[in-house]
Amino acid sequence: MIKEAVLYDKLDGNKVRCRVCSHRCIVADGKKGFCRVRENRNGTYYTLIYNTVSSEAIDPIEKKPLFHFYPGTLAYSLGTLGCNFRCEHCQNWTISQIGINEVSTVEITPEEAVQRALAAGARTIAWTYNEPTIWYEYTYDCARLAKEAGLATAYITNGYITKEALENISPYLDAFRVDIKAFTEDFYKKVASAKLSPVLESAKLARELGIHVEVVNLVIPQYNDSCEEIRNLINWVYENLGADTPLHFTRFHPQYHMSDIISTPIHKLEEAYFTARKAGMKFVYIGNVPGHDHENTYCPVCRKLLIKRGMFSVVRYDITPEGTCPHCGEPIPIIGVV
Repeated sequence: MIKEAVLYDKLDGNKVRCRVCSHRCIVADGKKGFCRVRENRNGTYYTLIYNTVSSEAIDPIEKKPLFHFYPGTLAYSLGTLGCNFRCEHCQNWTISQIGINEVSTVEITPEEAVQRALAAGARTIAWTYNEPTIWYEYTYDCARLAKEAGLATAYITNGYITKEALENISPYLDAFRVDIKAFTEDFYKKVASAKLSPVLESAKLARELGIHVEVVNLVIPQYNDSCEEIRNLINWVYENLGADTPLHFTRFHPQYHMSDIISTPIHKLEEAYFTARKAGMKFVYIGNVPGHDHENTYCPVCRKLLIKRGMFSVVRYDITPEGTCPHCGEPIPIIGVV
């Protein structure tokens, strides 16, 4: 379904400026934006994918990964087509890096999406698999209806949303699980065709708007795994998002145009984990290493095991109804305590 876009400016010469993502594309008549799913037609900007769904699933919320957001519940997960990044290592490139006519899709209206989520027993609707910002009109309408129906909402995002777009959707958005892919502008330019600074700004703004934020850093050998870069990322999260922010270091596996890069050595992830803990981060996790002890949640004070996870599920939950450690009384910031 084609629908007129929101948050764009009409310019001279039938051009438009998009204000949904931080590329802020100026698009000539008859052309598409960098995301390839928004098009200027005679000076009016359109989304070409309003209710176009490429991927639909019921996932554990831990798979996003969101570890401090309704743990042990299900997320009704939707994805579309296209992306505003060009990541060389994209694991979902078959939907994010192709044209809108190159893959089979279905149409699901926002009303239908909410009903499907409720019927599946999901606690949350999550827009994921590719970048939800480029699906902005649809996710906004879904999120508004989801909140009316009592559902939680989550963006699984690269963080390239603009200030105005994030502020506009914030009353209806509960979680912002953001990838900080690296901590250098050089990486973002060469690997993702983007910039780091807008990602950092959106993560800070989401926190300021009261949205739950969790950060993921995929550690790629030779690209973003230096001790200095990881330390700089940790320090930024600590200083700007807070020590309580869940910080996930996840393992890279060869993908897409980076099939010649080795998987991340586990010891490198463990170094990042201990560096973050030493820096004062209270809730640090290691991902994409099934069964690793550091996918569990421990009390940051007494170090007792509070949430044990296995294969994207919660197998033990030991936090009081008041949201505290039962052993020492430390507050544990979990949204939706079981």
